[in-house]
Amino acid sequence: MAGADGVEKLEDVIVRSAEQVSGQIRAAKDAISTVIFGQDRVVENTLVTILSGGHALLIGVPGLAKTKLVETLGITLGLDAKRIQFTPDLMPSDILGAEVLDESSSGKRSFRFIAGPVFAQLLMADEINRASPRTQSALLQAMQEQHITVAGARHDLPKPFHVLATQNPLEQEGTYPLPEAQLDRFLMEIDVDYPDRDAERRILFETTGAEETLAKAAMNAEILISAQRLVRRLPVGDSVVEAILSLVRSARPGDEGGEAGKLIAWGPGPRASQSLMLAVRARALLDGRLAPSIDDVLDLAEPVLKHRMALTFSARAEGRTIPDVIRQLKTRIG
Repeated sequence: MAGADGVEKLEDVIVRSAEQVSGQIRAAKDAISTVIFGQDRVVENTLVTILSGGHALLIGVPGLAKTKLVETLGITLGLDAKRIQFTPDLMPSDILGAEVLDESSSGKRSFRFIAGPVFAQLLMADEINRASPRTQSALLQAMQEQHITVAGARHDLPKPFHVLATQNPLEQEGTYPLPEAQLDRFLMEIDVDYPDRDAERRILFETTGAEETLAKAAMNAEILISAQRLVRRLPVGDSVVEAILSLVRSARPGDEGGEAGKLIAWGPGPRASQSLMLAVRARALLDGRLAPSIDDVLDLAEPVLKHRMALTFSARAEGRTIPDVIRQLKTRIG
């Protein structure tokens, strides 16, 4: 009986925490919506990524408020946000920091580490594919291991640490495509599309007037960390787990994907399953639910999987696309 009472009390604690945190997250989402218009899905998926403790890759043409979104997220979530404009001549030390030689008044010399802009809780890597592979790989260690190494010394990054990187899908001249290993470190690839007519009308009036609407803080880093821990404690039903496994495994070359499997050259690894498991929990918490559903799996499948897959040459020649294949795979579990 004592054990049962303990389990019951633990569930009550999770329920109370979930209700409180969910309200704070929705308040943050509402605060963001006062500044960012017409991008509800983008805002939701970005919040889901941060709640999951991951990084996001934002794909969209210039002028769709990607930079504004990251700035607003930093203010609303109470995080220290910084921005790096990636260029071909950017060096690893420009983002990580470097050691400089100091001389004291007594004449003693020693090296002192000067931290770079990567030491932030929310880092915007603007046009990340414009940096050289050497600089990209320096950011990869920070994304995966939450620390960097300079001159053989380890430097831990602040917690939480999230990278929101952007790419322009149009202009590819003079860019360095991200390697598959680094793409896999992004929990989601989020497409930023054009706003609809009503949203664009609102943008015209809200952003060209005499007064500008400013974002307001609705959370802080401590609350966000608590929310991220809570996400990992939310229960997941067997049917949702099986849906995640079936979807991710069918997105690999082989027989599990049926006809669609023959179109796939390489597919997602176990990190995709982990990412989808966290993302569906975070989405449930954002919606005020205590457990994710299969609908969450279906809705988040594309942003979690599409940057972790490639089609065969014959599939591309037939005009097939990765989103098409993912939609075909979703019908097997939907």
